[in-house]
Amino acid sequence: MKRLLLFALLLTSACTTVRQLKDPATLTPDGKASRTRTADALDYSIAITIAAPPEVVWAVLTDASGFTRWNSTLTKLEGEIARDKKVSLVSKVAPDRTFTLTVSEFEANKKMVWEDGNGMFLGVRHFTLLPSEGGTVVAMSETYSGLFLGSAEAKMPDFTQNFETFAADLKKEAERKASGQ
Repeated sequence: MKRLLLFALLLTSACTTVRQLKDPATLTPDGKASRTRTADALDYSIAITIAAPPEVVWAVLTDASGFTRWNSTLTKLEGEIARDKKVSLVSKVAPDRTFTLTVSEFEANKKMVWEDGNGMFLGVRHFTLLPSEGGTVVAMSETYSGLFLGSAEAKMPDFTQNFETFAADLKKEAERKASGQ
């Protein structure tokens, strides 16, 4: 048993994990998702301009009870969206699987990070709100890395369309709330 634990520890410490590939401020806010694969990571990124102040966008992003009402990419989201809390979600692209994520960073109206995993396989989703003229640019990325990235990637769907749908849904809901409807 000690050998197995030592082997697992060595493997975990030898793997490279990547938390984020792209600087959110460098993403073009056109609502088009990109997929980037490097030697150490797989990343999906998107940015979109929303005609609503950061406070309104943040309120939409952190309202767990309302998430599935406006977000057509999910069938279920439970938990509290707050620092060090956990959320469990079921995505339409993987309806037979529940993902339990930790909210590891939470800076109101600016940045939030959800993550799951470890050095063996890590997924990190960043939400970044950047004030812009007439509203907010929301940049979102999800970066996967770790020792088992290759085998996990072979079983993963392409999330490009999912990211574009999420961004469009968020834009529609935040702009609706900003207009007072």
